[in-house]
Amino acid sequence: MFTHVASVDKPRRPLVLVHGLWDTPHLFRRLVKVLEQHQLPLQIPHLPHRLGVVPLSKLAETLDQLIVEQWGAETVIDVLGFSMGGVISRIWLQQLGGSRRTHRFLSVGSPQRGTITAQWIPSCLFAGLADMKRGSPLLRQLNGNVSALEDIECSSYFCRWDVMVVPGWQAVLPVGEQQAVPVITHQQLMSHPLALKLLISKLLSN
Repeated sequence: MFTHVASVDKPRRPLVLVHGLWDTPHLFRRLVKVLEQHQLPLQIPHLPHRLGVVPLSKLAETLDQLIVEQWGAETVIDVLGFSMGGVISRIWLQQLGGSRRTHRFLSVGSPQRGTITAQWIPSCLFAGLADMKRGSPLLRQLNGNVSALEDIECSSYFCRWDVMVVPGWQAVLPVGEQQAVPVITHQQLMSHPLALKLLISKLLSN
């Protein structure tokens, strides 16, 4: 894990960035470069998913431990989860009590309603990937009761033509605002200047 923290005159809420499948914290390098200029305290944990073998609930437990280690148990934070990281973040928010200390949650290209690309993956071999199937027990549980998200400022960003999360237009939370990003690929949601501009504007807003 690596963490960027900058001293500030006017304290900002820390932001936790959660990467997805086949990604590392390096994914956020373009976003981090801009946010550091605004002296935003950042935590970018590495969550080893072993190519999708590790169940997402286990990764959420690891995320919880790392957040507590970095910020304690009470500090109010914002969270941005990309791709699978958005589902991991949701588990932390809804099932591990993270919603009680979170002000803002950004879900970016995350299969919050599942993805067809995971549909035929055997859960006995790749439990984490199978958690992202449409209609998986995990997603049914998360979407069956979203009361923990109702007091959080939630935003979903998605790519209509996403071939990783299919259908792309359903890569949204059941609460909060939803915005289609005019990019072509899944990874461009975290790299294209238009996407970064939208995310940065939201993250730096009061």
